[in-house]
Amino acid sequence: MTPVGARPAAPVRTYDDLVADVRAGALGPDPRTLRVAVAFTTRQAVRHDGRGTGYRNEVLSLRLAEAVGSCAVEPGELPDGALDDCVGADVAALLGHPLPAVRVAALDAYLMHVAPHTPQHGARSVALPAGSSLAKSRARARAVVELLDLPDGGTVLVVGVVNSLLEALRSRGLGYVPCDLKGGLTEWGEPVVADALAAAGSCDALLVSGMTLGNGTFEPLRAHALRHGKQLVLFAQTGSAVLPRFLGHGVTAVCAEPYPFFWLDGGPGVVHRYHCPGGER
Repeated sequence: MTPVGARPAAPVRTYDDLVADVRAGALGPDPRTLRVAVAFTTRQAVRHDGRGTGYRNEVLSLRLAEAVGSCAVEPGELPDGALDDCVGADVAALLGHPLPAVRVAALDAYLMHVAPHTPQHGARSVALPAGSSLAKSRARARAVVELLDLPDGGTVLVVGVVNSLLEALRSRGLGYVPCDLKGGLTEWGEPVVADALAAAGSCDALLVSGMTLGNGTFEPLRAHALRHGKQLVLFAQTGSAVLPRFLGHGVTAVCAEPYPFFWLDGGPGVVHRYHCPGGER
């Protein structure tokens, strides 16, 4: 059994493999012995100054000792009883919960407890300056987009549309295909595709939200990147401690942002970046 604080094990092959390893106690303490003390949701509605559209977020978070694991959900999707299901439950039971968001948040909390975002575990922290919600969003976007290694003119599939990320890609001379399950239009009237895999073939790299863990689309995208040798960079509020486990097996880099997220206050913040061995920038 790997003690808390040890360097994470070699990359796992699939998400299901990772869950199986946790259940077996292969990565840390037996999850049957660890209980969630606090469960909570965070909701926000935002419309940045100078932007013509807004959006809403809702996130389920679980507190395990010093760690908080999170999974974003569609606003209004989480049943009222989900929090009651989580409080006092052991991690092993929550890994089998019928709601995907509960399963992901529990896995994230466990892995955050076992391997927090520290240099010992491969993380390099990047400070986000204090400022308005838009200023901090743009600072985070720069930290994410710097993880891509593409020449001018490359095309990036962006799964989980964040306007600041699209701005940052344009500033790098990169094209993009915005993708979100809801479809629609970007801030600048660009069509948003709904089928990420259908669009992936025409793109040189993938820039993907951790929300894909909760909606079941992460594994197909990871498999596509692995099969075609494409960069897969993840920006993760959902599953920030989960996704670094796939570095070197379809995942090129991760910008991990555990709770509390940048949009919760105007003070300084931090994100944690991970790269494949030999791919540090």
